[in-house]
Amino acid sequence: MVAQKLELTDEQVNRIFRALADATRRDIVRRTLTAEASISELAADYDMSFAAVQKHVAVLEAADLVARFPRGRERIIRGNPETIRRAQQLLSHFEQIWRGRVDRLDAMFAAEDTEH
Repeated sequence: MVAQKLELTDEQVNRIFRALADATRRDIVRRTLTAEASISELAADYDMSFAAVQKHVAVLEAADLVARFPRGRERIIRGNPETIRRAQQLLSHFEQIWRGRVDRLDAMFAAEDTEH
């Protein structure tokens, strides 16, 4: 399981979780994982400027959570499920560590109960 963790560098992990710390960026990722959207289409749904949405997209792009590509005069945004999968694997790895510690505590308490 450690090999899965190594798929992301510490800097990549930092960029991903910094990007996902913002609700607007999480929403953009959610939307673009289900359907491609232009920056204009994204901007129409937020109470912020087009430039602000572009900045959010740039942060997501730097974290490899979305990709931007031209289609005519528009810039289309597409979510990157592979990066989400890799981040999920990292979180699963941390969950396994946590569950292993809880299991050891349970075993210790169970052994203590049988001694008394």
